[in-house]
Amino acid sequence: MAIATFAAGCFWGVELTFSKVPGVLSTQVGYMGGHVDSPSYEQVCTGETYHAEVVQVEFDPEQVAYEALLTTFWQCHNPTTKNRQGPDVGTQYRSAIFYHDESQRVLAEQSRLELSKSAAYPQPIVTDISPASHFWKAEEYHQQYLSKRGMGHCAF
Repeated sequence: MAIATFAAGCFWGVELTFSKVPGVLSTQVGYMGGHVDSPSYEQVCTGETYHAEVVQVEFDPEQVAYEALLTTFWQCHNPTTKNRQGPDVGTQYRSAIFYHDESQRVLAEQSRLELSKSAAYPQPIVTDISPASHFWKAEEYHQQYLSKRGMGHCAF
């Protein structure tokens, strides 16, 4: 089993998207990349902790390649908006890939470069690629939030 961690805006919809990928064994939402230990959702929402809302994906590399997860990541959000996804604004909504090993770093950087060269977006890609740091699991009510409510997406 392997772990991948992505930040692509509000973690509810991102979590639901990754949970549907064949080969993904489990997903958890939480916080990464900040400077406060054990942050609460309320703290993260201030933007002062600098944590991103993330989805940590446990996957079976024999069933789904990390590259396929990267494709899902790029397709489920707008990687050209700095600290923003749709109506959600703040550093907690930034686009980021947190890599867990050198192979993930290389593949993430290659995929970002290829997407940039493809001209798929009229604006530059601003996605940050950083080493994974401590994953702080979000409060239980955030876990599988949309699935628990029978929702297929976030309503804006």
